[in-house]
Amino acid sequence: MMRKRLERTRLLVQILFTILSNGYLYGFLHGKLYKGALKYACVPGLNCYSCPGAVGSCPMGALQMALNKRDIQVPFGVLGFLFVFGSLFGRFVCGWLCPFGLIQDLLHKIPIFKKRKHLSGHRLLKYGKYVVLFGLVIAGSSILFSGFAKVPAFCKFLCPSGTLMGAVPLMAADGQLRLQVGGLFYWKLGVLLTILLLSIKCYRPFCQYLCPLGAVYGWFNKFSLVQIRWEKEDCVHCMACQHACPVHLAPEEISVSPECIKCGKCVPVCPVGCLKCSPLMPSRSEKAKR
Repeated sequence: MMRKRLERTRLLVQILFTILSNGYLYGFLHGKLYKGALKYACVPGLNCYSCPGAVGSCPMGALQMALNKRDIQVPFGVLGFLFVFGSLFGRFVCGWLCPFGLIQDLLHKIPIFKKRKHLSGHRLLKYGKYVVLFGLVIAGSSILFSGFAKVPAFCKFLCPSGTLMGAVPLMAADGQLRLQVGGLFYWKLGVLLTILLLSIKCYRPFCQYLCPLGAVYGWFNKFSLVQIRWEKEDCVHCMACQHACPVHLAPEEISVSPECIKCGKCVPVCPVGCLKCSPLMPSRSEKAKR
C-alpha cells in the first residue's frame, strides 16, 4: 500500500510540474513561444526553451547560450543555478521534476517487451552523459561555428526533449516550418524515436546514458539536502531494495551514487525500515560518527 501511494504521489508531482513548466496553452494552439519575463529564469529539469508551452528556460540551453557568446565568459548565473538546485536536490530533480523523465517513465509502463534495467555495456555506457556534457554542451557550444555564430551543439544535434516538445509541436502548428524540414531534423527525429522505443524496454535510457543535466546533478548526490538514508546497522541484506531500484543499485549506493534519481521505490520495500527519506535529519550511523 505504501509503495503504491508513493508511486502515485511521484507521478502526480511529475505531471503537475510538467504542466506548471509547460502551461502556456496559447503557444500550443498557435505555434508561438512564450517570451515573457519568466522565460529568463531556468526550470530545474530538462525543459526545451523552444517548446510552445514552456514558461521557463532549460539549464542546459541557458548554459549553451552563455557559452555561445563570442567573447568567452564564465556563465556564473547558470552555474549558480545548477549549484543551488544540485545542493538542495541532487538527482531528485531527475526523478521527480523532469518532463522528459516523466515521458520515459510512462513509456516504460507499457506492458510489452521483457523489461530491463540496463542496456548491454551499461558499465561503459553510463559515462556517455559526461561525454555529452563536456563534448557537446561545453566544448561543442564554445568552439563550433555556423557562419558567424556559435552553435548550441547539444540542442542542435542531440536533445530529444527539444525535438519532442519543441520542434514537433511547432511544425504541427506552422506549415511554413514543415516546408523547411531538412536532414538535421530527420537525424534528431531518429534519435528521439530510438530513445522512445528503448524506453519501453529499458528504464530511462536517456537519463542513464546521455543526459548532461543528470551528469551535473549526479555530482551533488552525496551531499545534497534531499537524501535516502541507509541505516547500515539495521540492514539484513535481503537486497529487496536493489530488486525494487529501477537502476539496480545496492543498498550502499542508494542516494549517493550519481546514477540514483531518488525515486524512493527502495524505501517502502525494506522489511526492517532501514531506508528513510530524510532531507534534514542524519541517520543514526552518521550520528555515531560524530
